[in-house]
Amino acid sequence: MTEKVCVGAIAGAFGVRGEVRLKSFCAEPEAISTYGPLTTEDGSRSFDVKLTGSVKNGFSARLSGVMTKEAADALRGVRLFAPRDRLPELTDDEYYYADLINLTVLDTGGKEIGQVRAVLNHGAGDILEIHGKGLASPILLPFTKAAVPTVDLASGRIIADPPDGLLD
Repeated sequence: MTEKVCVGAIAGAFGVRGEVRLKSFCAEPEAISTYGPLTTEDGSRSFDVKLTGSVKNGFSARLSGVMTKEAADALRGVRLFAPRDRLPELTDDEYYYADLINLTVLDTGGKEIGQVRAVLNHGAGDILEIHGKGLASPILLPFTKAAVPTVDLASGRIIADPPDGLLD
């Protein structure tokens, strides 16, 4: 498991006084401001976050040390991370996306299908993007109980029962 979890991203400047547009990836979007300070992926910068309002697809926010529109614009696309120990405990059958990346995916017969490279969500539910040696192209497996009956983080593997025709 990773030590840091991506909880949001900066979408650009909001206004001319250094505020940013902030996208939250948290189950409770407003909680992003409670996990701070948040860091960049490489840990080189750290920000305290104060939400100042709601905007389309996110929030307006003040980040510590960001005082100008130019400084806010320069942060566009930066992903923000929180230490795992500051995040809420998950219930059974809940996972942080970061924990699923690179897990080995086996079919119900124990044959390796590949590894999870990404977890996607385009609004209709989570989808695992799986890459493997025997696959002509990546497969997209619905992350449902029917298609993924077992996730074993301790062993670093997922047991999958892909829908008929997915692996053909």
